[in-house]
Amino acid sequence: MARLWLLLSAVAGFTGVALGAFAAHGLKGRLSAEYLAVFQTGTHYQLIHALALFGVGLLALRAPGRLISVAGGAFALGILLFSGSLYLLTLTGTSALGIVTPFGGLAFLVGWFCLGAAAWKLA
Repeated sequence: MARLWLLLSAVAGFTGVALGAFAAHGLKGRLSAEYLAVFQTGTHYQLIHALALFGVGLLALRAPGRLISVAGGAFALGILLFSGSLYLLTLTGTSALGIVTPFGGLAFLVGWFCLGAAAWKLA
């Protein structure tokens, strides 16, 4: 599983940087300041959780277990739901997508809780 988390970390990091640059250069004149800030929030959380996935991957090498796997899955799901919904909301203007965002935030919280529980169990 460590390989999966490290690969997902790399993909999330790469796309987070690319999307951030796209927003700063390609969307600056096309989106309102408010929507641009929402898009940047998506990239910010994506990049933070790309690093979290990297940590999960490293921890999975040392102490693999169910809590580590759940943390990685929750972080990946959180990126998809939280950041993905913010990207789609800003690019399509469909405000109904905002209902998905809190589920991504909840997934992030589950990931951090599981990571903390796994750390607590380390000898």
